[in-house]
Amino acid sequence: MNTTKESKLLEKKINKEYKTGNVKNAIELCQIGLQNDPTNADLHVRLGDLFLAWHLDIHNSYQYIDEAITEYQRALESYINSAELYYKIARAHFHKGELDKTINYLDTAVAKDPSFAGAYLLLAETYTKKARFLEASLNAKKAIQHAPLRNSCAHFLLSTLYRVSSFQGFKNKFLSQWEYVLSLLTLPFDGKALANVGKTLANLRFVPILLKGLYIIRTRGVHDALGIYVEAIEKAPGFVPFYCLLGDLYRSIGYFDDAITEYKMAIWLDSLNINAYRHLCQAYEEIGDFDNAVDIYEKLIKITPNMPDVHSNLANILYVKGDIDGAISHFHTAITLNPKKEWTSIINQTLGFVYQEGKSDMNAAISSYHSAYLLTPADLDIYVNLGSAFYDKDDVENALMIYRNALDLDPKNAQIHCNLGFLLWNRGEIDRAIKEYELAIEYDPHYDIAYNNLGVIYLDDLGRVAQAAEMFKKSVASNPNYALAHFNLARATAITGDKIEAAKLYQIAQEINNTTGEIDPEDIAHKINGLFN
Repeated sequence: MNTTKESKLLEKKINKEYKTGNVKNAIELCQIGLQNDPTNADLHVRLGDLFLAWHLDIHNSYQYIDEAITEYQRALESYINSAELYYKIARAHFHKGELDKTINYLDTAVAKDPSFAGAYLLLAETYTKKARFLEASLNAKKAIQHAPLRNSCAHFLLSTLYRVSSFQGFKNKFLSQWEYVLSLLTLPFDGKALANVGKTLANLRFVPILLKGLYIIRTRGVHDALGIYVEAIEKAPGFVPFYCLLGDLYRSIGYFDDAITEYKMAIWLDSLNINAYRHLCQAYEEIGDFDNAVDIYEKLIKITPNMPDVHSNLANILYVKGDIDGAISHFHTAITLNPKKEWTSIINQTLGFVYQEGKSDMNAAISSYHSAYLLTPADLDIYVNLGSAFYDKDDVENALMIYRNALDLDPKNAQIHCNLGFLLWNRGEIDRAIKEYELAIEYDPHYDIAYNNLGVIYLDDLGRVAQAAEMFKKSVASNPNYALAHFNLARATAITGDKIEAAKLYQIAQEINNTTGEIDPEDIAHKINGLFN
């Protein structure tokens, strides 16, 4: 180390400027010293520390992280075996967001000094940000092992990891509380922890701004509150609640890119912020970015593997993306984890739908619907779904039985009567089918499907064109965007000889069908061409 009088005097001047808050002056003194002695490794280290400190100053808007790394690397040429210097470079990369480089430098630091507690703690924090919680826990424990009294931060990190990422049994709840107590007991001996507590207490002064923003949202609207939170973040860039709230505000007015940026900042500052992860997932879902939504849900599951709704949400997205097996797996996990009957019943029904529509596995679908029935036997939707699955399995008798059982619960349920009508119609029991459709219409005078199906029976099975047209018109009146009803009304109209009106109705059906996709477009084109051939 350089111990000349000039160096000691310069060091005193630098320290004085730094302690009085004049970081810029301290940096200039270092730079002057290096002009006179460019190979002074200690000055390069000191200058790196100053650049990093200035970079981390919340009131400074400039970025000096690269300058800090450069100075440390210059010092490394002289102190190639310094574990402390590798740690400093790693810390700079950590604050730059380059986590893989952080890990590489920290691995070198602990290789050169296996008892370097600070390096183990930073490794734990880095692995936490990468959602690699096993490595995070192991390194936090190593940090405590090598500095038992000076690791309140490591105890607190372990407490949080036990709380959010482990099975919530008695043992892990106890361990979480125990680590929290240890973090409090060791707090007076850990300078970093004391600094963190100081920052937290200092941020409490921003709570009135938080409350003011919430009041303005209720009284004057979102746009007026945006400016308050943006200004607040500039004053308190480390206060995580501001980022989450600002993200929510941006999302509420459709500024999804801005919302995503704010949620990511919240996660960067607090890697275990469950709400930020949840809201980020929702933002990606709302803009249809399912790939990123899946990625974030998977990271959230690593943090909280036992939250059933997270598995369910991920399963829904995987189904939309066409990953049927992945969706089924996560639905099963959600069902296993959730003890609430009503919620689990809904997930079982959804799983049944996936088996039915995605896998054409009717036995599995029926099994899932039956599981839902055992949980909530009074839920009529289960009867509808179960009857549909039996029908798709060509088991009409069981489908009929299910629908009749459903009518015992709700005799005036229009959908059940409509479904019964469809089954009876397909069995050739026309009179009974008509009766069920009439009951469906009686109990729901705007039931478009019942009107349409009854119209088809009148038209195709009984040849009652006028009655059929009347049913189709009522179906269209109940749902103007029902392409099939327009198509059938056109068929009935064509039979009466009014080809011009029929062509118009086919054209309407075609236009609606471009959106709904209910009918094969070739069928419509064929009917239109057949009118005038």
